[in-house]
Amino acid sequence: MFTEERLQKILEELNHNGKVLVKDLSEKFHVTNDCIRKDLKVLENEGKLRRAYGGAILSRDNPLKKEVSDRKLDNIKKKKIVAQKAQEVIKEGETIFLDTSSTNICLAELLVKSQKRLTVVSNMIDIVQILADSPYITAIATGGVLTRSVNAFIGAAAIDVIKNYSFDRAFLGTSGIDIVNCAVTTYGVEDGLTKRAVIQNSRHKYIVMEKDKFYFNDSYRFALFNEIDGIITDEQPDSMIMQILKRNEVTLY
Repeated sequence: MFTEERLQKILEELNHNGKVLVKDLSEKFHVTNDCIRKDLKVLENEGKLRRAYGGAILSRDNPLKKEVSDRKLDNIKKKKIVAQKAQEVIKEGETIFLDTSSTNICLAELLVKSQKRLTVVSNMIDIVQILADSPYITAIATGGVLTRSVNAFIGAAAIDVIKNYSFDRAFLGTSGIDIVNCAVTTYGVEDGLTKRAVIQNSRHKYIVMEKDKFYFNDSYRFALFNEIDGIITDEQPDSMIMQILKRNEVTLY
């Protein structure tokens, strides 16, 4: 395969998934990791992607635009594994917060089936609608300004409501982990500030995410590793990342 053809195939995969991994591309195209890194550097210089730890994501000028209805179907098996692990740490009678996250949609479905008596606050409409079907759960929506792309309330008005609560546990979504700076990231300031408010008002804070997000990060850091209690994921990342997590005393579920 010629270089130009390989670059085009990389872009096609990037536009479909929003991210690519060096090791996956190396296996797919039967070339070395160094060869793929050079390809990614060429595409980054052209402004078509942004390199990240272990791979690349779409550049800010070429954002991945997916409605929440589409994101709910992505990696659904992995999200259900994460949701099951998260459900197991929640105790009867607790007050919890479910952040904007398609994984938390799966978690909400499990909580309804579990028949645990809980108070659940969320800023995501999909989650509140699911919880409303349970006679055991007191479901509370933050309200605020609706961000249609994620079907959730994000920003100052939602933050004002969040600040009035004290959560036993909070489950937060992320766009990816900044492993170099030991931080958790999201796509924008308003979402990041909303997540910060949740963290500041929660006793136990967990990040819910698929393993692939260890290799990518977004533009806004909303938490450092020492501000969270754990990361709930579908499977372990590579040994180097595991060492960084252990060094920073981040529990992996």
